[in-house]
Amino acid sequence: MRVFFHVEGIGPMDLFVVGDLHGCYYTFRRLLDLYWDPSKERLVQVGDLIDRGNYSPETVAFARELKATYSDQVIFLKGNHEFEIIEHVEAGPNAHWLRQCGQKTLKQYHALKRDLIEDIEWFKTLPLCWENDYLLISHAGISHDKTPFDEENPFGVLWNRSPLKTINKLQVIGHTPCDFPTYTQESHSWNIDTGAAYHGTLTGMKMDETGIITQIYQVKPSDKDIL
Repeated sequence: MRVFFHVEGIGPMDLFVVGDLHGCYYTFRRLLDLYWDPSKERLVQVGDLIDRGNYSPETVAFARELKATYSDQVIFLKGNHEFEIIEHVEAGPNAHWLRQCGQKTLKQYHALKRDLIEDIEWFKTLPLCWENDYLLISHAGISHDKTPFDEENPFGVLWNRSPLKTINKLQVIGHTPCDFPTYTQESHSWNIDTGAAYHGTLTGMKMDETGIITQIYQVKPSDKDIL
């Protein structure tokens, strides 16, 4: 299990932080084409690449292509849906995941004849958070629980839906869909999961490395992704 992503060899850069994708491949590409500036911005995506949308394998392939091209300038975090598909493949059938959205994802992989096991191995390398002196970005956030980096903990960074802990850093999370990017003052945190796979939007947030937000962008999901 890889917990933290540590940056080496790259100087300070602004960040472009993107919410949950859930197989919305065309929507993700459009957001990046319109708003991400790879010449000066690090891309951090909060996890949940797969499930629900129509293009999970394509979304993963594109994510891996970005990672191969930009190396440590691009960070994809692990979400609970990556955890669930790993569990399904390695520990036996995950009935809950299959009923919820897993069957659709497996059918997509089968139709494309894409190597699921290879993607599973990549999912296992994804870190649980990215942080610096001012920010901590994870899928579901640091709660008041004592073991936030236990991947099976319902109050951990993959699954938590309880109030976040104040950690003297700005937290940026996804996981729980909301209508708009939502700031919670009590925990000094932003939730940027705006439900792209539920006919909401996909959010990208620009900020500097101290957590000062300069712009928030939202794009509507492509009909290809969700219809």
